[in-house]
This record gives sequence, structure tokens and C-alpha cells, in this order.
Amino acid sequence: MEQTYFRRGFGLKGDIEGALAADYHSRVVDRIRAQGHVLEAGDLTFKLAGEFGFCYGVDRAVEYAYETRTKFPDRRVFLVGEIIHNPHVNNKLRGMGVEFLHRPDDGEFDFREVTPADVVILPAFGVTVKDFERLRAIGCVLVDTTCGSVLNVWKRVDSYAKDGFTAVIHGKYYHEETKATSSQVTKYPGGEYLVVRDMAEARDVCTYIEGAGSREQLVSTFAGKMSAGFDPDRDLVRVGVANQTTMLSGESLAIAAELRRSMVQRYGEAALAEHFRTFDTICSATQDRQDAVLKLIAEPLDLMVVIGGYNSSNTTHLAAICQTRVPTYHIEDASCIDPDAGTIRFRPAGAKEERSATGWLPPGPRTIGVTAGASTPNNKIGETIERIAASRGVSLLR
Repeated sequence: MEQTYFRRGFGLKGDIEGALAADYHSRVVDRIRAQGHVLEAGDLTFKLAGEFGFCYGVDRAVEYAYETRTKFPDRRVFLVGEIIHNPHVNNKLRGMGVEFLHRPDDGEFDFREVTPADVVILPAFGVTVKDFERLRAIGCVLVDTTCGSVLNVWKRVDSYAKDGFTAVIHGKYYHEETKATSSQVTKYPGGEYLVVRDMAEARDVCTYIEGAGSREQLVSTFAGKMSAGFDPDRDLVRVGVANQTTMLSGESLAIAAELRRSMVQRYGEAALAEHFRTFDTICSATQDRQDAVLKLIAEPLDLMVVIGGYNSSNTTHLAAICQTRVPTYHIEDASCIDPDAGTIRFRPAGAKEERSATGWLPPGPRTIGVTAGASTPNNKIGETIERIAASRGVSLLR
């Protein structure tokens, strides 16, 4: 009987290494790394963060997708959503004949096209319990690229639900990872979850735990962000904190501390273990990139360029960190920079729309910090640095 579920590579790394290098390698990035993450180009100095770009989980997911296309050359290959939040990587997969399955807003993925003869790749974010079961029922081959850090969060949320604790998840309720994580509680009768986006929403929950606030208002505030039939009076008595792996670490820890304080106030320190659990589930790659950017912006910089998809959570958080210290431009790729016109298209931290600016790179010596989200390949980083250097008439290709 054919194996229909795969979580480990197919042993085809040697067959795909050339394609991966051609699609994602950058000589410019290699050069900067070799020079201690600093590059002089005319009167510009580029400083690249100590940790940036593809993380292990993303590397693995992309490699596994390439291996899948190689392993099953004659089968239709589908991908649930996007493999990662980077348009260039997803477009490369489209070019390899991978078909994308889409989910309408507040709807379910359409699996009607999928047959038992097909192959379906599960993305690095994972999929919901329901979607996994639907695909297993079809009988197609499943290639699971879910990141190990995400799986660690699932184990934590699973343990909460099993022990009767509501999972309070710090994350974006609409994000694929958070949808997949919150669904883990549905494996247990009475499993409950609540998603808080930030400290303001967490404080609404804390106020209710402490015995104040309006039930109706809380239910209204978190409509669509909590499990079906969620009852604040029943389901906020015992809570366990988890988080989307790409959130700001400091904010996740502060939210957990605030919830702990409210539980102590309501039930007393001695009874805390009966009412509250927490575990820091920020992934190490996210933490490393945040730490590296904090170190970089502590140096004298004139501006910061953050490269990555606008829908990439870890990239937007890097931009938010940088914006607190230095003028910051979050761009998707090098095409956002026009050297001839002296313009840049970017999305400011916290904004929903892209903006355009002129004079963003003033004349004279400038020191530019550069980083990229965990889903941004090296070639897109290198192209951006080349494009900025070209604004000064300097070519880095040699």
C-alpha cells in the first residue's frame, strides 16, 4: 500500500541543490557576510544584521516543496495556501507547476479539485485539524512542511486543552498559523481558545478575570477570535498562554505576566497553578532576528531597510522594532526602489497601505542598516542592496 503521509525529506537534496542556488543565492550577501556584515559602496555603508533572512523552518519547507515536485513529476501537486509569506518563493513554485488552493475570507479551503491521485503540500504554518482530516479523507499524498517551532506550540496548546485550560493565544486571529494552532483544542470535548492581538486586548481579558468588565462587551470584542460557544465565566477560570511563533517576544512575555497578575489578584498566589500556565513559544529564529536587529539599531544608522513580504508577520515586527529608533522602510523587494527617480515604495510599520517617498536617501555619506524576515531569500536581499548602491551610481556586480 502506498505511503500517503510524509513529514521528512525524500532524500533528494542533491537533485534540487542546483535549482535552489539558482533561485535564491546571492553573491552580494556572501560578500557582506565575509566582510563582517559591513559593505562600503561609494559614500554608502551597509550594515547587515547578524541574523536575517531564511530560517531553518523556511529552508526546510522550501526544500521539501522542491523535493516533492521532483519526487512526483507526473502528478498534480497542490499547495494549501502559501508555503511561506514571500511572493517570490510562491511564484517560483507556481512556475514549477504547483497549484495553489485558496481559502476565501472567513471561509474554508476548496478541496473539491483534489483527488486520491494528487499530492498536497501542507505549508510551514501548518493547517487546521479540520483541513487535515478533510485531506486525509480524500486519500491523496500529503507532504507536511509544518515548522517544528509551530509543532511545539501545538503540543503546548494540546496539553492545555487536555487538562481543561483555555488556550489564550497571543497572535493574529486571521493568520494561518494562529488558525492552525487554535484548532488544536478542538480535538478535546470542551477545548476552548481565545486569541488576543496585543496588550490592549489582553487587558480587556484581564479586567474580566478580575471580576470587572461587561460579558457582552467581551464577547463582542472577541467575536471571531474565540472558540464556538465560548463562555467567559466558565472559560476564563483556567487559562494557559501560548503565542504565534512570529510575534514580538517582549509583548508576548508582558501579556503572559499581565494575565498571571490578574489570576493572582482573583484567586491568590497559592492557587495560581490551578488557574494559570504559561510557556514562551516564540521560535528561536524569530528571537534571534529580533535580537540582532536590536543590536544593529543601537549603532549609529541613518536609516533602516527591512525586506520581506508585507503579509509576513515576523518581517512586520522587525520593521516595528526598527521604527522606534531610526527611519525605517519596509519593502517587499528591490523593485520598490527606483534609483533614477530617487523614490521608494514602502509600508510604514502598522500601516495597511504602501506609500511612496522621495528624498529618502539624502546626499552625502549614509549608513544604512539592512535586515530581512525569515521568509526572505538571500537573492532578494542582495538585489535590494545593489539597487540602493545604484542610487549612488555604484555597481556591486564584479
